[in-house]
Amino acid sequence: MSDQKNLIIAIALSVAIMLGFQFFVEAPKQERQRQQQAQQQTVSQTNGQAGSTAPTPGQAAQPGLSQLPALPGQAGAALPQSRDAALAQTARITVDGQRLRGSINLVGGRIDDVILPDYRETIDPKSPAITLFSPAGTPHAYYAEFGWTAAPDASVKLPGPQTQWSADKTTLKPDDSVTLSWDNGEGLIFTRVIALDRDFLFTVTQGVENKTDKPVTLFPYGLLSRHGTPKTDGLYILHEGPLGVFRPKADEKATLKELSYSDMVKEKSIEVDSVGGWLGLTDKYWLAALVPGVQQNVKARFSHSNVNGVDRYQTDWLGGGVTVAAGAKAQSAGLLYAGAKQTKLIDRYEEQQNIPRFELAIDWGWFHFLTKPIFFAIDWIHGVVGSIGIAMLLFTVAVKLLFFPLAYKSYVAMSAMKKLQPEMQKLRERHGENREQMQRELMDLYKREKVNPAAGCLPILLQIPVFFALYKVLYITIEMRHAPFFGWIKDLSAPDPTSWINLFGLLPYDVPAVFAVGGMLHIVSLGIWPIIMGVTMWLQMRLNPQPPDPVQAKIFGLMPIIFTFMLGSFASGLVIYWSWNNTLSIIQQIIIMRRMGVKIGGGADTDAAKPDAAKPSGKK
Repeated sequence: MSDQKNLIIAIALSVAIMLGFQFFVEAPKQERQRQQQAQQQTVSQTNGQAGSTAPTPGQAAQPGLSQLPALPGQAGAALPQSRDAALAQTARITVDGQRLRGSINLVGGRIDDVILPDYRETIDPKSPAITLFSPAGTPHAYYAEFGWTAAPDASVKLPGPQTQWSADKTTLKPDDSVTLSWDNGEGLIFTRVIALDRDFLFTVTQGVENKTDKPVTLFPYGLLSRHGTPKTDGLYILHEGPLGVFRPKADEKATLKELSYSDMVKEKSIEVDSVGGWLGLTDKYWLAALVPGVQQNVKARFSHSNVNGVDRYQTDWLGGGVTVAAGAKAQSAGLLYAGAKQTKLIDRYEEQQNIPRFELAIDWGWFHFLTKPIFFAIDWIHGVVGSIGIAMLLFTVAVKLLFFPLAYKSYVAMSAMKKLQPEMQKLRERHGENREQMQRELMDLYKREKVNPAAGCLPILLQIPVFFALYKVLYITIEMRHAPFFGWIKDLSAPDPTSWINLFGLLPYDVPAVFAVGGMLHIVSLGIWPIIMGVTMWLQMRLNPQPPDPVQAKIFGLMPIIFTFMLGSFASGLVIYWSWNNTLSIIQQIIIMRRMGVKIGGGADTDAAKPDAAKPSGKK
């Protein structure tokens, strides 16, 4: 009785801690984040044309990003209050790509307007397209900039964020380029050729012609600047924020470096020396990445500052000095990726452009060796059957067939354990509170009947890596985003939208918003598929032998309920996979139990046992 009381108390305390944490910690935290984002949006709209800081050669990285004065002709003018207003303020080159749209600002020559028309904010095809880049002065400014620096020689007049460039055309098409040019009036003519392929890759080639009678040394750079802290999922299984792959020396292996936005706020500035490599900022599904020359020695930098209450994050690279002799020309090229993290496209760029380990822009996780092959397997099946959901189910069947020999041995061992349940119950009744004696008797029973109680864990152990790998595939890959299934599941990467509170949509009202406070929506409100998953898990556990300890048995009996609530907020594709996997396991186990002569409801039917079944050798 005391064990039962302790179990009830433990469960009650666990639930109380979980609910208290959600309401008193997570809810206020989310509210603070909402207020901070609203404040940053308001402040950024009144900050003017805030700019970025070019990397400085031969000096320590600057700890912050400077604020640039207003654009020429805008002093004292009303500042832009929206993205459309900011775009209308300056002359621009239209970018009419095959998979991205936007424009290039002729003031500063920035790529600060990128929209991805293939992707929408919601599953509604009429919802707004995803906006990746926005100009400075907008609520969520995010842009790429390229240029030269001559520091510490401040006498050289260089193009900057306020430079008015001229262009040879008004529209940039796929597989084409546009040339920007600017004369500093002191003998240096700068050009910037921006080319776009048919997907998300810009090639930026910077040129300079020296018409003076003296050589000049310039340092090329590229940067990404992001104003305001973006909202992230905040889960340990997915990295969102600054990242890069760097090679300290040409003959060394390139390694991945990941930083959180909080890391940048704390460290202010982080520098990395590299030969080639790449760096950028990643969201769950979107990526902006800078790629300098493959064999170019660069100094990469991650930096942060706070200007008038707005956090600003910058990633940049600074190349080595390029000396341009009198009457000569020089150039430097770099790449900019701005688009969706599409797996096959990322891999193709890694190979074609020789970008070291560019595949790591997608967070495949610890089980990289398993996660990526699982994705390609599901994607291949998807190409055959036309449905990612069906492909996932067929993939599960293939995994079950692959591991069937091992699973068969494990289920045989579990069935043998279940046949010993009556003997184990007698031992518990005989020895009562003498747990040590009961354990010794149990070990003797296992040895006598040649049963391994740990053998039944093998299917679960085999399933765990596959489960996590599939979870990663469903959670991180853009290919799974907004992928529909049957019935009410319109997005396999999102939780089940139904709720028992309105009888799964039968009653004419939505789930009250109060249930969403503190992230509690899927604890109070459960959809159909999490409940189905819980039922299949309960049925599967009923087929397994019960733990000898009554308290352990009660705890294991609660696992289906706990997992049902836990998975209520998981991607519906994962819950469907688990339900389907449980169903296949139940069918397998029932077949094996019948061959072993074990009744489905418990006990043994020795007359039904097959000759080849591993049955107990009898009582002694």
